[in-house]
Amino acid sequence: MTKEMMVPSYDGTKLFFRKDVPESPKAIVVVVHGLCEHLGRYNYVTEKLNRSGFGVYRFDHRGHGKSEGRRVFFHDYNEMVDDVNHFVEMAKMENKGLPVFLLGHSMGGCAVTLFGTKYPGKVQGIVTSGALTRMNAAAPGSLPIPQPADAYFPNELGDGVCSDPAVVKAYEDDPLVEKQISVGLFNALYYGVEWMKKNAKKFTDPVLLLHGCCDGLVSEKDSREFFGDIASSDKTLKIYAHLYHEILNEPCRDEIIAEIVDWLNKRL
Repeated sequence: MTKEMMVPSYDGTKLFFRKDVPESPKAIVVVVHGLCEHLGRYNYVTEKLNRSGFGVYRFDHRGHGKSEGRRVFFHDYNEMVDDVNHFVEMAKMENKGLPVFLLGHSMGGCAVTLFGTKYPGKVQGIVTSGALTRMNAAAPGSLPIPQPADAYFPNELGDGVCSDPAVVKAYEDDPLVEKQISVGLFNALYYGVEWMKKNAKKFTDPVLLLHGCCDGLVSEKDSREFFGDIASSDKTLKIYAHLYHEILNEPCRDEIIAEIVDWLNKRL
């Protein structure tokens, strides 16, 4: 079953949502996309998860893709976290008794780890890909950025996205990939990371942290430091040699998705 709709989030902001659920799913995975992108870039991952018996819920972050909201802007990091919570609640309500997992990439990885810190024990487990959990590769200059929240700077993420030039070109040509980033969003991420660092011991969920060694956008040190700081007893960290930021779009993605599926299956 596939369904697309606009769903009002916790504060009424309408977010574009899609669910792809096979017959008799064994669990639901809520997929959370990264900065400037949209849920459509996770069609391949969704297809693979569906084939393995997992239902997938996806949404466009507010201000991204087809969702409402000021473009690529957060007033506060809790907006991002509570949007995730809204869809976790929806997944649980619509699939009573089924385990619910989170899979977040980059800024989505920040969202799901913030979620696990703010709402521990609410999901069966959390998987991250190139997650922003520290600021080891932060933009040059002081943080937070001392400019108006509604100032924007260009999205220059493309070059570091993937080692596959075709993926980079598709990213740059994608009309739903946002071309500018607000100071407000970047500062919200900064404050979110600072809060997460201070509250690391509240994170107790099973977690699989995946990162490309050659990630030029989010340093793999983020995942290593997060791994060391959190209180989870079930935690796994894997750094992939040679891979860039979007490990789920690298040429070896099938192998990585298979590892994710294996990890999920072992926690059902």
